[in-house]
Amino acid sequence: MKIASDFRKTAREGLKGQWLMAIIAGFIATWLGGATSNSVGVNFNVNASGGSSDTLAFESAGAMFSDIPPVVFVIAGIALLVGLVFGVAYFILGSFMQVGYAKLNLNAVDKVKISIDTLFSYAHEWKRTAIASFWQNLYIILWSFLFIVPGIVASYRYAMTRYIMAEDDTISPREAIERSKELMKGNKWRLFCLEFSFIGWSILAGLTFGIGNLWLTPYRHAAEAAFYRDITGTEVVEELISNE
Repeated sequence: MKIASDFRKTAREGLKGQWLMAIIAGFIATWLGGATSNSVGVNFNVNASGGSSDTLAFESAGAMFSDIPPVVFVIAGIALLVGLVFGVAYFILGSFMQVGYAKLNLNAVDKVKISIDTLFSYAHEWKRTAIASFWQNLYIILWSFLFIVPGIVASYRYAMTRYIMAEDDTISPREAIERSKELMKGNKWRLFCLEFSFIGWSILAGLTFGIGNLWLTPYRHAAEAAFYRDITGTEVVEELISNE
């Protein structure tokens, strides 16, 4: 059974001679929501103060809002609407960028020449990728309500969804999520160990004020693509690459 060092080695071999393109692709994917992490964090802030103080707070807030001109509320509403539109657009963009970036990294570990165009190659499937991303995030959030650990486990359970969709353009979003769930049975800990193996590099990247992430992002995602190839048994045979 392969371990984290094997996946990292496969990633380095796939990225050999392609580092510049991989760094550029990783940078674009990061800013456009295509480079994701399986870590999950949910913060809960509960106010257990008494009812009388809540009533006083509402009265104070009402008095404060009564002095604000109506035009301010109109501007705030427009700003909220614009923000919502941009948020939805960014979510849709990120959903198909995630699948495109997954495909790019699969190409890298398959020792196929990578291209920036691959990042946007699933734009025409934005509905399918957005639905998959929506359900995936919803499941993770719901599991996170049962405290943090179940949410983290769920993030690993559905982590292969983007790779599955990248390789099968006929699979439905729900089927891709279920397929990831099946693949990750007994493999969640292995993926966690792979990600944890990058902790030293992550610390070094932090010491460089994030500049090191330009190199670390493609390295980490290529290793994850190698992990997907392993658990699906779809590694490209070296002899086939030579023949091509």
